Amino acid sequence: MMKQKLRASHILTAAIAAALLLFLLFPARYAKSVSEGISLWAVSVLPATLPFLFLTAIFTGLDLFSKLSSKISPAADKLFRISGAGGCVALLSALSGYPVGARTVADLKRANLLSEDEALRVAVVSTTSGPAFLVGAIGAGMLQSPFLGGLLYLCHLAGVWLVGFLLARRAKSVRREALFPARKVSLSDALTSSVLSVLTVGGAIAIFYAFGTMIADMGALFSLPKDWETIIRGLLEMTSGCALAAKNLSPLSLAACAFFVTFGGLCVLVQQLAFLEKIVPAGKFILIKFLQAAVAALLAYLVSLAVL
Repeated sequence: MMKQKLRASHILTAAIAAALLLFLLFPARYAKSVSEGISLWAVSVLPATLPFLFLTAIFTGLDLFSKLSSKISPAADKLFRISGAGGCVALLSALSGYPVGARTVADLKRANLLSEDEALRVAVVSTTSGPAFLVGAIGAGMLQSPFLGGLLYLCHLAGVWLVGFLLARRAKSVRREALFPARKVSLSDALTSSVLSVLTVGGAIAIFYAFGTMIADMGALFSLPKDWETIIRGLLEMTSGCALAAKNLSPLSLAACAFFVTFGGLCVLVQQLAFLEKIVPAGKFILIKFLQAAVAALLAYLVSLAVL
């Protein structure tokens, strides 16, 4: 175990040193990549994410959230062994996408509305992409088919929820009758937390977009196959990986898109763990997201065989 940690530390050190060297040797090129990442965030992510972050911060403090938590608590407990509050977060995430779910899980945990044992189960079913990204950006924009984007969205949710359901079979039932108290959230607090959260997202996208460009450059230098570039970029930053995979429409390319979006790539994982730090064990969370991504990819592949 000690040798594995040491080896991982050496690999990380080498990667950081290589990135620093590339930035120093080609500052203009990679500064432009950072700028392109910021533009991607400002045009595609910020307009959709900031309102949802602000509204969900307020919504989770309303009496309505408390009452809705009570109503869906039996179903949430039966399916995922989570409370009604956790079920509400899962629905919010499914409708709005990254990083609303992770931020809301963190808010509820800090407010003592989630138990220690429950937090991980809520987090893994509440960190999903939304229909706007899969149907709009990937379906209509990259695949030229909102229908295929919709299928990817359904496979994505099925992969996330199916693994969450199976993992919950060994967990104890939570109290269904609990009515979670509403929290007082001021508009200024909601706005401040939302802006800080969306800035965290923007920083992650800009940095990992530049890293993706570095990997593409290294791939071209060593003549790596295009498939390897797609895989590496998708695991690093899902948007660029999906864009490359979508260029050649096939069951495998749709499966790749489902995997990248469900796993999130290192960029989305960093965003999520920035909110979930000290709330869930990072290693378990990443492993479960990988399993969810594998199931979503398999479902997307099987479905695409029937529709392509």
